[in-house]
Amino acid sequence: MADARTRNRYFDDLFSTPDLAWMGQNTNHVPAHPAVAEAMIRSVEAGEFNAYAPPMGFEALRSAIVADLGAGSAEALVTEGGVNALAMICKARAKPGTTLVTTDPTWKWPCLFAEQAGAEVVQIPIYDPATSFKLTPEALRAAVDERCAIIYIVDPNNPLGIRYEREEITAFAEIARSVGALMIHDCTYRDFADGHTPVLQVAPEGTVVSLSFSKWLGLAGMRIGTLVAEPKLVDEFSAASTSVLGASVVAQRAAMAGLSVKPEWMQEVRRLDRANKAMIVTAAETAGLSVPVPVSHGNFLVLETAGTGVSPEAIVEAARREGVMIRQGRYHTAAFGDRFIKVSTSVPGAWAERFCEGLPRYIETARTLNDIPALF
Repeated sequence: MADARTRNRYFDDLFSTPDLAWMGQNTNHVPAHPAVAEAMIRSVEAGEFNAYAPPMGFEALRSAIVADLGAGSAEALVTEGGVNALAMICKARAKPGTTLVTTDPTWKWPCLFAEQAGAEVVQIPIYDPATSFKLTPEALRAAVDERCAIIYIVDPNNPLGIRYEREEITAFAEIARSVGALMIHDCTYRDFADGHTPVLQVAPEGTVVSLSFSKWLGLAGMRIGTLVAEPKLVDEFSAASTSVLGASVVAQRAAMAGLSVKPEWMQEVRRLDRANKAMIVTAAETAGLSVPVPVSHGNFLVLETAGTGVSPEAIVEAARREGVMIRQGRYHTAAFGDRFIKVSTSVPGAWAERFCEGLPRYIETARTLNDIPALF
C-alpha cells in the first residue's frame, strides 16, 4: 500500500496541474453563486477568521440546516466537512466486538473509522442488476445481529447513483431498531436526487443524517458539513468531537448564504449536471463503455470498462496525463473495482466536452501503458 506521503504528492500534483478538470471527486465546480462569494468576502474583510466559531455552529446556520432537511425537532451539529461528522459518529458508537454493516460499494472512510475503533465491517454486495444495484431489506436483515452498532446507508449511493424509496428507508430504520443499532443515513448527494426521503422524516429515533456542503454548494476546500439527529444523539456525538473550537467561520457564512439561495442555485446546477450526464452517456457508449445506472441520482456516473479491454486504472492515468481527473473503481470497492471508472458531472460544460472528446484517446493510450503509478 502506498504511504501517506505518496498520496499527498498525488493530490498536490493534481492541484499543480494548470486548468485541471476535476471530474473524480464528485465536487461541484459550477462557478459560485454571487451571494455565496460575497458572504465569504465580507467575512474575510471583517476579519471574522480571527475568532473561533461557536462549537456546534452558528445558531442561524443550525436552524437553516434543519429547516432545509425538513427534520422537525432534530438538531444540527456543524462539522469540519461531512467526513468529520461520520468520524465523530463512528468514534462514539463503534467498539471492539461490534459491527458496522454497509453496502459494497459504499463510501470507504466510515469503514476505516469503524475498524480503527475496533469494530468489524460487514459489507453487503449490491453491484447487481438483479436488485437494481440496491440493498434490499431482506439482505440487510440477514447481515445484522445483536453485535451491530451501526448500519451505514449512503443514499444516493456513491458511486452507483441509485436512490432508495421512502418504504425502503423506513424498512432499514426498522431493522436497525430491531437490533438496537444506530442508522446513519449519509445524504451527501440528496440535492441531486428526485424524491429523496431523509430517514429523520420517517424514523427520527435512533437515526442520524450526515450532510456535506462540498457537493451541492461547491465548498469542498472550505471543509464544512453537518450531522442532524434528535438532541440526545447530538449530545452523545458532540461529546466525541475533536472539533471543539467549531468549523470555519468563513465556510459557515458561505453555507448560510448558500441555503438562502438554494432553490435558484440548484436549479442551474442540476440543469448543467443533467446536460453533462447526457453528453457523457452518449460518448461512453460510443467508445465501447456501458452505463449500468444511466439515471444517476448523484452528480456522477459509473462507466463499465469491460468492453474496452483495458483496466480502469489505465484509463484514469491516461486521462490524468491530459489534465482530466476521473476515478478508478477500486477507490470505492475491492470486489467490483475492476469493472468501472467513475466520472463526476457537476462541472462546467467545457470540462464534460473535454472528457467526451478525449475518451476514445484515453482508451487508446491506456492500451500502451505498462507501469501505472499509484492512484487514490
